[in-house]
Amino acid sequence: MKKDHLALHNMIKRDFEDELLHGVKVANLAFLLAKKVGFSYERSKELAIAGLLHDLGKLQMSPQLYGRDENALDVEELVRRRSHAKISYDILMRYDYSDFILKSILYHHENYDGSGYPRNLVATDIPSGARVLSIVNMFVALVSDRSYRKAFDKQTAIELMIDEVKNYDMRYFLAFLKLIHEIDIDEVIAFPRLIVDL
Repeated sequence: MKKDHLALHNMIKRDFEDELLHGVKVANLAFLLAKKVGFSYERSKELAIAGLLHDLGKLQMSPQLYGRDENALDVEELVRRRSHAKISYDILMRYDYSDFILKSILYHHENYDGSGYPRNLVATDIPSGARVLSIVNMFVALVSDRSYRKAFDKQTAIELMIDEVKNYDMRYFLAFLKLIHEIDIDEVIAFPRLIVDL
């Protein structure tokens, strides 16, 4: 294999492993938070599936998005990053996933104040699953290493999220704060296995 092909292969392999681990962590927390806020067991399992698959579109874009050490995103890269939820949705539309799972994935970057993407939905116009996924996805991203920064500790991650609390459904966010103090959060996010059978 040529040197540049091997480098690309290794980059995509690493990206796949990183996204799978991220998806497992998001799935676990999404399941637990969904149960905490009153979703049924079956709906909570669906949200775990959405958490596992929510960033699938990033893998299709791996050569353009990953393996970069730059601190800032250029405009073109930002546009590509913002399209990953729609790409994930489009891929999964070909399969037999529920509308709840699909919309949770499509809208997991919508912010409660309307500043998110892809449609700038506001408040309860954002599907409930996406509102849960948004919170746990952000927390997992903050407590994980990135190519451009080291992971934040849990307390700093929470403080950063509180600074941006306008992005979240307050009822779900307060439930999340309670949840992470009731469970062994280190075990849930550090051990790469699903806590629910899907």
